[in-house]
Amino acid sequence: MPGENQENTSWECRDVLCGGLQQLCQNDSRTEGFVAPHLPEILARLFDYVEQIELHNPAWGLVGTNDRRELIVRHILDSLAPMGIISGLLADANAPGIQPGIADVGSGAGLPGIPLAVTLPEVQFTLIERSGRRAVFLRNTLAELGLGNITVEEAEMEKVRPGRFDVVTFRALRALEPKILKKLFRLCGKDGVLAAYKGRKEKIISEMGTLEKALPGLAGQWDIIRCPVPLLEEERHLVLIKRMTL
Repeated sequence: MPGENQENTSWECRDVLCGGLQQLCQNDSRTEGFVAPHLPEILARLFDYVEQIELHNPAWGLVGTNDRRELIVRHILDSLAPMGIISGLLADANAPGIQPGIADVGSGAGLPGIPLAVTLPEVQFTLIERSGRRAVFLRNTLAELGLGNITVEEAEMEKVRPGRFDVVTFRALRALEPKILKKLFRLCGKDGVLAAYKGRKEKIISEMGTLEKALPGLAGQWDIIRCPVPLLEEERHLVLIKRMTL
């Protein structure tokens, strides 16, 4: 029956999400420390988030898929793949007792900011989104999920108050160029780091090589870290770029 098939699909996708999180924990002990003690709660919130995206995606075009399994793998698990690396950056950047802060630029559907915020509740996240409709989706979703460690700023990134963030994430942003890099660095605190979600290493090296020609001081200020995504047979990397004055 249709209802039974829908319920079976739902449980199968919960298993995909649970198995993916467990694989991420196996890949990085730092991730295990955040996820394992709170796995049931994290699973519930992430699955509620998936349902929010599915509910509003037809009208608002939040993600480019209607397949629940693909949404979990390509968007949720992809967002969480570098969680251990990002948490390590925050640990290095902050003194005890100071709440670390992450900005997610061009957040769109809340990716990677919301999945990271679910698993890193001690970190304050700011979702920067210029689209009014998507900002409404983000605010409504935060209320539905009961997440208190996220705020939404509906603005162009150049209009956001600068110098506030330890880490600035962005995913699916267009190729980096000096003008964009300057806007992103503006958001960083003194020792802030850009964390760019990227794909193939070969393409990253080409993109960063072109950027270095325009900005010679960038040489030696960035690194590529492999971030495999469970159940996804495609290259994924995180590019870390130290803040610099342009």
